[in-house]
Amino acid sequence: MKSIEDLSDLNQKKILLRLDLNVPLKDGKITDTTRIDKVLPTIKYLLKNNAKILILSHVGRPKGKVVSEFSLKPICNFIKQKINININLITKNLKKINSEDLFINKDEKIIMFENIRFHKEEEENDSNFAKHISNLGDIFVNDAFSCSHRNHSSICQIPKFIPSYSGLQLNSEVYALKKLTSNIQKPITCIIGGSKISTKINIIKNLIPKFDNIIIVGGMGNNILKYKGFKIGKSIIEKNCSELVGEIFNLSKEKNCKIFFPEDVLVGKNINDSSKIKLLNDISFNEMILDIGPNTIKTIKNAINASKTVLWNGPAGYFENSNFSKGSYEIGKEIAKKTKEQKIYSVVGGGDTIKLINQINLFNNYNFVSTAGGAFLEYLEGKNLPGIKALN
Repeated sequence: MKSIEDLSDLNQKKILLRLDLNVPLKDGKITDTTRIDKVLPTIKYLLKNNAKILILSHVGRPKGKVVSEFSLKPICNFIKQKINININLITKNLKKINSEDLFINKDEKIIMFENIRFHKEEEENDSNFAKHISNLGDIFVNDAFSCSHRNHSSICQIPKFIPSYSGLQLNSEVYALKKLTSNIQKPITCIIGGSKISTKINIIKNLIPKFDNIIIVGGMGNNILKYKGFKIGKSIIEKNCSELVGEIFNLSKEKNCKIFFPEDVLVGKNINDSSKIKLLNDISFNEMILDIGPNTIKTIKNAINASKTVLWNGPAGYFENSNFSKGSYEIGKEIAKKTKEQKIYSVVGGGDTIKLINQINLFNNYNFVSTAGGAFLEYLEGKNLPGIKALN
């Protein structure tokens, strides 16, 4: 995979830059700028090297139709303010734009095309659509790792027609994930949460042969506890998963990977309740497990301290209620502390996890925070991402 940093001459080159600017919007205002902030270094790098930038991106799922609430206008305005350079948002149908329509003003540096998903051809992975777009630029740069698990035209087809390279953010994502899956510093620990074990089963199975410890918390931990014969009251649980849990334990035994699960918990009658510490044998029929307990927190901290690499994906409990946030907060703080001390290499990912570390102001305290969502998880499953494959 070739990077834009491998290019010796970008002067006045027209760069088709695929970004993922799919940020949350409320009443036309951006509520979380993380994904934008992550790609600003690539934009600044291209500007520093006197390139002309043509931004391709999307917001939401307009399903091939022009939907005003999914316009890139608020995002365009935000980036303008961040880099203090005018950006021309072109709302004209992309299929009707020709290269002579672009950069008519020689001082113009950045053009942003309106939401590429306004065109049905994008999600249909249409080759002719990509060929038309490729004629607008000299070089294609993919800096949308978070979209690179999708077979979409601007991700997979454009590289067939013009020289194509990876952007700085995509490089960072791949580098961080390779340190978890191939260039590993051991011992290595994964802390994984979430409500559905079936959505993470392939990740866990792919990581077990490579990892020393897998710590399962959150709603997924309830499935483990039930499999082990503990009563879990009215806790959230995914049904019909005993076979999947059995596969995890069988594979971990074969590959000498230790599986951790909660040894004590915090419970409440509902998600808005106050918390009580309970040992696993003491959970009542009308109680919900909503966080890990102090003994489990201590065990997880010990595992982090004994590791050289840590992956964290998913909170330990219902952190939206402060009564059940301690487990997640303590995990986040311990990983951040050991990262700062340069005792571990840390990678954090997942929407809820990012929300959590933003709450406790620790976002910048890890070696790498992935905003990639589905692509992050599919990479950890061992899948070949089509967007990465297209660059090779």
